[in-house]
Amino acid sequence: MFQTAKGMVENLLHLVKVYGFVLNGARVYYENRSQPPLLSAMVREVYVATNDTELLQEALPILIKEHKYWTSGPKQVTVLDGTGRKHFLCRYYAKWNAPRPESFTIDMQVAKEVNVNKQETLYHDIASAAESGWDFGSRWLRDGENLSTMFTSSILPVDLNAYMFQMERNIAYIAAVLGNQSIATKFRKAAKARQLAINSIMWDDEAGQWFDYALDPEQCEAHLNKVVYVWDEKFQRKITSASNFIPLWTSIFKSGDSKIEKVVNAIARSGLLFPAGVATSLRETGQQWDFPNAWPPLQHMIIEGLFFSGSTEGRRLARTIAQQWIQTNYVVFTETGHMLEKYDATICGGTGGGGEYKLQTGFGWSNGVVLSLLSDFELSLGDPITYSGLSLVR
Repeated sequence: MFQTAKGMVENLLHLVKVYGFVLNGARVYYENRSQPPLLSAMVREVYVATNDTELLQEALPILIKEHKYWTSGPKQVTVLDGTGRKHFLCRYYAKWNAPRPESFTIDMQVAKEVNVNKQETLYHDIASAAESGWDFGSRWLRDGENLSTMFTSSILPVDLNAYMFQMERNIAYIAAVLGNQSIATKFRKAAKARQLAINSIMWDDEAGQWFDYALDPEQCEAHLNKVVYVWDEKFQRKITSASNFIPLWTSIFKSGDSKIEKVVNAIARSGLLFPAGVATSLRETGQQWDFPNAWPPLQHMIIEGLFFSGSTEGRRLARTIAQQWIQTNYVVFTETGHMLEKYDATICGGTGGGGEYKLQTGFGWSNGVVLSLLSDFELSLGDPITYSGLSLVR
C-alpha cells in the first residue's frame, strides 16, 4: 500500500504547508494545536520503501517549516545545565485559553475547581496536553491525581524532545539524499545539540532513564531579555512512565554505549511490564493515559527501541513484549471481533478504559503495530499462542 501511505503523508505535508504544523485533527477547531512531530519519520519510511525522491523534494522545505514551528516562540525553552551551558528544549504549548470546542462542558466542569483568574491558564494546559497525544494522565498533573492541577506547558517532555532529535536527524538524512549538504550539516548540528540537551537536562544515570523536566518560575533568570531556566535535579519529574524510555527508540545513544544496558535494565525493573504489554504508568487515576492502560504506539516504540538497541537482553525482552502484545490483541479480536485503541496491560485479553470518552474500536495504530511486529519479528500467522492454558492457532 505504498501509494496509500504516500497519500496520507502528502495530506499531512499539505497541512504543514498551509498552517505550519500538523493539526491535532483536520478540523477548524484544531487549528490551535499540533500533533506530536512525527511526520519526518513517516516521510523517511515511505522513501526507504519506495526510493521516491520526488516525495523528498516536496517534503524537505515543508519539514523545515514544521521544525521552525517547534523551535520558535514559547514552544522552545532555554535551560542552563549545572556547568552553565545553554540548552534548547521544546514543550507542548497550544494557542488556546478557553474550553476545547470538542469537550466544552467537560473542560468547564474541571475549571470550576480552580479560582476564576486561573481558569484560562488551566484551559491552555488542557489543550496543550491534548497536543501531546497523552490526553490525559498523571504525567501532566501537579498532584498526580486531579485534572484541575494540570500544568502541561510548564513541563519539558522527554518524548517530545526525542521526536525533535529524530526529526532533526531525518531532515539531515533527507537533505543529504537530495545533495543539499548545507542543510544536512545544519540539522546534523541541531540533532547533536538536541542529543546533548536531552542527556544533560533529562538523563538520570543512576535510574538509567530520562525524566520530564518541570519549569519552576523561581529558577529562571533574564538573559538578553529572554527567560532562561537554571537546571536543578529536584525539578526532574522522577515518576514511572513509559515516556521515560522513548529516547532509546530514537537511537539517542550509539550502539555499544554502556548506557544502553542501563536503559534495558531500567525497563525490565520499572514495574511497567505486565503479562499483556507495557503499562503507560503505575498510577491508577481513572485517566486513560495511566495504569493499567497499554497503548499500541508506546508498545511499538519501546519494543523497537529494545530490539534495535544492540543489547542481547534488549532483543530478548523486545520479543517477549511483542509476543505478549500480539497475543492479547488476538484474544480480544477473537472474543469481540474488533481491534481496540488501547488494552489492559495486566491481563491477556483485557480491554482498556477510563478517560472522557468510550473505548474506541477500529483501530489504525492497533492494526499497524500488530502488522509491524509480525513482520519485524518474523512471527508466522500459523504460530500458536498460548492463553489460559489453551493453544489458539491463528
